[in-house]
Amino acid sequence: MMFPAGFAPLRRKWAKITGSSGALTLAVALMIGVAAQAEPIRGAGSTLAAPIIGKWATAYENARADGGDYVSPDWKVDYEIVGSLAGVLRLDQPDMDFAATDAPINPAELGKAGRQQFPIVMGAIAVVVNLDGIGPGSLRLTGPLLADIYLGKIQSWSDPAIKAVNPDLTLPDLRIRVLHRKDGSGSTFVFTEYLSAVSGEWKAKYGANTLISWPLGTDAEGTQNLIRAVHDTEGAIAYAESGQAQRASLAYALIENKSGRFVKPEPEGVQAAATSIDWAQTTDFFASLTDRDGDAAYPISTAVFAVVQVSGRSEHRYRRVHDLFRLAFAQGAGDAAALGYVPLPKALIDQIEQYWARQEPVGN
Repeated sequence: MMFPAGFAPLRRKWAKITGSSGALTLAVALMIGVAAQAEPIRGAGSTLAAPIIGKWATAYENARADGGDYVSPDWKVDYEIVGSLAGVLRLDQPDMDFAATDAPINPAELGKAGRQQFPIVMGAIAVVVNLDGIGPGSLRLTGPLLADIYLGKIQSWSDPAIKAVNPDLTLPDLRIRVLHRKDGSGSTFVFTEYLSAVSGEWKAKYGANTLISWPLGTDAEGTQNLIRAVHDTEGAIAYAESGQAQRASLAYALIENKSGRFVKPEPEGVQAAATSIDWAQTTDFFASLTDRDGDAAYPISTAVFAVVQVSGRSEHRYRRVHDLFRLAFAQGAGDAAALGYVPLPKALIDQIEQYWARQEPVGN
């Protein structure tokens, strides 16, 4: 009898019972039992992470099938692009395995909910604009300027404060059209965390969150709608994951970092921000990449975190999420880099695998 790829245990069982009258019935029953228990790895959350999780999901399925015709549901990944906040909220559902969020969860909250968290990839939030004649990397902006724009204190692209840091640019006498996300977004968290770091007024009035009561501007649901709104709005300013913004051919601004240098939203700047963190000293990898020290650090950098439900989940479900990301770390760095993300350094991956080894599931 031929068994599909991936059913080596059943092949061994078959070899032991071949020749008995009930062999065929038992083997078929075993296969049906395994298939009945199999189900996809289910995740939800970050739009920033959606492209790379999609790539990794395909690679995982192909790797586990290993050239065979059979594909177990266990080797598939169902990922819902609902935003970081909604993804974390969906972990309360018993069929969900992980959430992806750009806003890390406090360790105390993780402990109460029986969850763990670890970074899976890093990236940058780009400030994007739609200004005639202004190409990628031409415009310079500081943190206080960005905060004043989103506070409504600077309303024109010809404002003297903007001209002061862009003396070589011809900026139009055009109203700034402020755009932002409507839904609960990790990108919003990272962007407003940065505004809170550089503006005391912003921090006091609005702070950092995935959902913000914006003082002004037009909202859009999801990254793709926000990107379309920038394309369609002359004078627009918004924020989006840098890889998606660049694939959409949006002009991005250089942002001044703590060292006074204007930096592109590129991998080198994210790597510089990440290396300023001593990850071994964190709990559940709870750390922020925004506004870090370092000449090359891009100040609106972020990590995407996987939040995995441990309590109330079977060991099989818990371990296969690790299996997905272990393969992604080992073989998916090239895909991440091609999409504009920054893969995790090996030292951090080693720390994550040690973290997994210290965790034990509590549940069925």
